[in-house]
Amino acid sequence: MSEVTQDIAPIASRPARFATFRRLMRNPTGAIATIVIALFIVAAIAAPLVAPYDPNAIAPRVRMQGPSLAHWLGTDQLGRDLLSRVIYGTRTAFKVALLGTAGALAAGMVMGMIAGLGSKIIDSFLVLINDSVKSLPLVLFALVLVSIYGPSMTTLIFVISASMAPGYFRVVRNQVLVLRNADFVVAAEAIGSSRIRLAASHLLPNLIGPIFVLVAMDIPAVIGIESGLSFLGQGVQPPQSSWGNMLAEGYTYVRQAPHIAVAAGLPIVITTIAFTFLGEALRDVLDPRKVTRR
Repeated sequence: MSEVTQDIAPIASRPARFATFRRLMRNPTGAIATIVIALFIVAAIAAPLVAPYDPNAIAPRVRMQGPSLAHWLGTDQLGRDLLSRVIYGTRTAFKVALLGTAGALAAGMVMGMIAGLGSKIIDSFLVLINDSVKSLPLVLFALVLVSIYGPSMTTLIFVISASMAPGYFRVVRNQVLVLRNADFVVAAEAIGSSRIRLAASHLLPNLIGPIFVLVAMDIPAVIGIESGLSFLGQGVQPPQSSWGNMLAEGYTYVRQAPHIAVAAGLPIVITTIAFTFLGEALRDVLDPRKVTRR
């Protein structure tokens, strides 16, 4: 078995996964980032239970009030509770991030495996397609699709998946090209393993570590894309809560009620920093050279 396999493959085993998690929690930045992200995930899943008010309940008498005991983050221009809207916006952000990243990861991994294991013609064709998609400006690409299909969460998820898939394609293809000449892959081909079995049983476990790090780094980018397009009115549409459309509303009333923009901007900043720290910590934890030193 090659050195690459010895370094990475044990991550797929259950005891090694627990050991990896323990190393992650011993890393101060990794532990803090994991806890922060876990709190956001809990808020997203249990939004109806933890949100103090209906996020769309209008109360004109308390409109644009600052933070108070009744409304911890204040209220917006319609009197809606900002904390409740931020919590439901967390559900929207993580739903888009999960589905968008999952779609990009699935498409990128399948195409990367096919390109790495296929013929030179197939490889060149897939590289051309992915390079063409990657060269498209994201905002222009999104506006074209939105003008055709209309602004919606489904369109937003498709835009994110299509625009980010080439990044995963490149990583998977390059890793497969490196590993396809490894001893364990050559041995599997010699005993008659099919391409599907070769990809699923021998190549995929060796890609888990780099993919985990890449996903952790990409999720804040996806959240930023969702927030940016929603801010421009081309993503999640009101009255559905989204950090992006909340930020757009806060920008409109920034002089009268700056707390609206602050309430919408803080979760974007916090999640971006948390996922970036998590990606950095995962990279250190999954680095075989650092693991062996311990």
